[in-house]
Amino acid sequence: MEQLDPRARSDIYGRRINRTSSPLRRRSVPYASIMLGSVLPVLLMADLMPLLPSLGFLMLLGWRMVRPGVLPLWAGAPLGAFDDLFSGQPFGSAILLWSLAMIAIELIETRFPWRDFWHDWFAASLLALTYWSAALVISGAPLTPEMFAVAAPQAALAVLLYPMIARLVAWLDRFRLSRARTID
Repeated sequence: MEQLDPRARSDIYGRRINRTSSPLRRRSVPYASIMLGSVLPVLLMADLMPLLPSLGFLMLLGWRMVRPGVLPLWAGAPLGAFDDLFSGQPFGSAILLWSLAMIAIELIETRFPWRDFWHDWFAASLLALTYWSAALVISGAPLTPEMFAVAAPQAALAVLLYPMIARLVAWLDRFRLSRARTID
């Protein structure tokens, strides 16, 4: 068996030790995924309202619940402004609601640091339903029973989508922290 030069052997294994991910990827993936989630419901639009719930808001909840330290507390304001541009809501509604949601999640994290997935799902569902009802009130549309009946599937879908959003956020977080492959 041929003996490798020690410097060549350390070079082979040295590339895998102390590897770091791309700083651009570490910083941009959470924001880009939330912004993409804000744009997607526009693609499936019914006559009056989108068929999907606010995926951007659900992605924000997912990132904040799955990876609490990634997004700063103030991130709700600029991401909410981006969502307001695409959602059709009055400008400033998502800024306010997303900022309040970030503060509420921060309070939940300080009060219950030992939470698990079920607590996160319950908290995200409660926040999503609160966001849904507040967005209906802020929209300026007449609040009739028919409006609630048409919008109720969005609320149910928001509650049911959170586990998939959390799984997607976990996958995106692994991608965010992975080392970019280099061609040798």
